[in-house]
Amino acid sequence: MILDCAIVGGGPAGLTAGLYTTRGGLENVVMFEKGMPGGQITSSSEIENYPGVTGEITGMDLMMPWPEQCQKFGLVHEMVEVSRVSKNESGNFLIHKSDGTTVEAHSVIVGTGSTPRRAGFKGEDEFFGKGVSTCATCDGFFYKAKEVVVVGGGDTALEEALYLAKICSKVYLVHRRDAFRSAPNTVQRVKNTSNIELVLNAVPDEVYGDAMGVTGLRVKFKDGSSRDIEVPGVFTFVGNDVNNQVLIQEDGTFLCDMNEQGQVLVDISMRTSVKGLFATGDMRVEAPKQVISAAGDGAVAALQAISYVDEKVSE
Repeated sequence: MILDCAIVGGGPAGLTAGLYTTRGGLENVVMFEKGMPGGQITSSSEIENYPGVTGEITGMDLMMPWPEQCQKFGLVHEMVEVSRVSKNESGNFLIHKSDGTTVEAHSVIVGTGSTPRRAGFKGEDEFFGKGVSTCATCDGFFYKAKEVVVVGGGDTALEEALYLAKICSKVYLVHRRDAFRSAPNTVQRVKNTSNIELVLNAVPDEVYGDAMGVTGLRVKFKDGSSRDIEVPGVFTFVGNDVNNQVLIQEDGTFLCDMNEQGQVLVDISMRTSVKGLFATGDMRVEAPKQVISAAGDGAVAALQAISYVDEKVSE
């Protein structure tokens, strides 16, 4: 059986693509996601900018109803990892699964997202999971009534600093500049939070600790001076790396055109340089990295996939 559409990734983009392709008439649509659907947003502590959603809601709460809605229209969720997407001699796509099997598809929508980037300071890898974290929602509770450091200056860093400030006795916000890249309203909230101390024009130099975990972070300032901040927890939010591994072919090249940052080049309709292949969400070029944008990408790609498959099958 040849799938009408294979969707790789189960975040907001993949789920929306699944909803629109199935409801739009495509049959045999499978979403490949090795874990529970929902994507990176499920680890966010609070969502306040999704249209129509008011009050306090977590990323997990926001995404909870999405899979059921998609499956109502016939989307199949296969809990397996996709190792690679390639094209075969007949012009269809091959979905290579981690269990060694393959499945053929007329079209593919990829939405594998991105992964939080490591900040790159000494001791970060050694103490990752032992006091160094990239998820305040996951690990913040362990530092209740304790002091922690947050590293970063974007929306995510500031939002998670605000979240941690509700749990922890104090939050040191370390940023390499003296101004933030976050929304003005978020910056103001941070400045108005009494237990958040701004440590500006500073970069993390080394996290240190003992067999029990982290005990402190040394930061260096632009003027060459340094400061030791004694904390048991360090949270880093310094950007993301694109999860583009499924597009890497056996010879090391990419299936479609990419930019130097490893982001997929797409047009306004989410079409890649390969016909029938669409890229959505955080992995595509100039992605806003917002849930609503990823969902919009999924809808646009799905509508294009429907047109592509209808035309291809009728040939």
